[in-house]
Amino acid sequence: MPAFPQAADASTRNTQLRANLRHATHTIRAKRATAVAELDDWSRLRAAGAAIKDRTLRHLDQYLEQLESAVTAAGGQVHWAADADEANRIVTELVRATGEREVVKVKSMATQEIGLNGALATAGITAYETDLAELIVQLGDDLPSHILVPAIHRNRGEIRDIFTEKMSQWGRPAPEGLTDAPADLAEAARLHLREKFLNAKVGISGANFMVAETGTLVVVESEGNGRMCLTLPETLISVVGIEKVVPTFQDLEVFLQLLPRSSTAERMNPYTSTWTGTTDADGPRAFHLVLLDNGRTDTLADTVGRQALRCIRCSACLNVCPVYERAGGHAYGSAYPGPIGAILTPQLRGTQSELDASLPYASSLCGACYEVCPVAIDIPEILVHLRERVVEGGPASVRGTRTVIKPAKGHAAERAAMRAARWALDHPRLLRTGQRLASRTRRFHPRRLPGPGRAWSDTRELPKVPEESFRDWWQRTRGGSGTGSGTEGRKNTT
Repeated sequence: MPAFPQAADASTRNTQLRANLRHATHTIRAKRATAVAELDDWSRLRAAGAAIKDRTLRHLDQYLEQLESAVTAAGGQVHWAADADEANRIVTELVRATGEREVVKVKSMATQEIGLNGALATAGITAYETDLAELIVQLGDDLPSHILVPAIHRNRGEIRDIFTEKMSQWGRPAPEGLTDAPADLAEAARLHLREKFLNAKVGISGANFMVAETGTLVVVESEGNGRMCLTLPETLISVVGIEKVVPTFQDLEVFLQLLPRSSTAERMNPYTSTWTGTTDADGPRAFHLVLLDNGRTDTLADTVGRQALRCIRCSACLNVCPVYERAGGHAYGSAYPGPIGAILTPQLRGTQSELDASLPYASSLCGACYEVCPVAIDIPEILVHLRERVVEGGPASVRGTRTVIKPAKGHAAERAAMRAARWALDHPRLLRTGQRLASRTRRFHPRRLPGPGRAWSDTRELPKVPEESFRDWWQRTRGGSGTGSGTEGRKNTT
């Protein structure tokens, strides 16, 4: 993947993509605003969600050990994966042990993060996505572009064509004469997937939450496909990030109010599936929980960046982001697009690649993402924090070890400019001289910067320099009058 600016430059030229994204995001965020406005205590729920997450993260080791004990006592097995390679190896070995070569999956961001489908394919195992949007993405040989609606970049006509051309290659073909009516598309997917559910012996899932006190896992979804995947197979393997744990069912109650309204604008989630270990009479006979780190403990070590681990994957930040709306999810080069991806991916993967170093800049810092976040993640604060890390480097945790990372390549000119600005601001007389010189020569200023500054001005014009600096204006209008500390002076400078 290229860096975000190059990827976004290509995607913003796709007028159909932009139309699809604009229609979908505007519709979702309008419905969400209505649903949230119905609750008088939304701000208190939001604060409670943030507090629960922060408390859990402070004692994450204790809650994970409690979770492991509870899952084991309920008949499940817990596996710890330090990184993507280890998680993929564990899941592949578990599937091979069953003798099966096909698995069904319910949507899991964690498995997308680690590239599980590709790892299974290398081992000769085919994974079938069962979430409707994920099915569309898989059949279209595509990538997800949204957390909640992975196929948000596709319209109904495109989906009909994908079903007609590709369904037969993966199983039951699409019905003859398939239209782009939503009911017809849903029926085609239902018939195709029902065949998979009835034959599958192994299911792979993620989880929205894990309850430490009981070892219970929770999946929330809107279609019912998840419940089929969680209950019909004989073996269930769940791959879940370690940050998804909550201490108690009482804590879970808060998030089951926050998540539906923030994501799908529903008062209550249509399908909330919970399971605890195994039973002889119902559900899978074997349950395996793979707890995934893959950079999460490094993120936890960052006192500013750890806020990102509060995320409950509602996607509200994507739906209000002007950058995401125009660039689309693919430009982020990650399983986590949008504002949350811009702060989470560089922490999980580091900032050494060109792509990851560019993600903290994929934002206008307008703050809309923070306003809608149901767990009050201050995304703009983390973006600025990560920009500093990209440019300056500095201490960070890498694979659990404190180290000093080097600045990302390509930012030498930026560092030099910032140091020059700091020096000038420390010398008022020099600053005033520079401002006066800039004002007097403003007619000759270019609209674009030359050399290293060209990358900044390729997408924006230089601001016009005023005829007079604020300092000179103040000296001319207030200098020596003695009103600088009075009420009138304050009023005029507001």
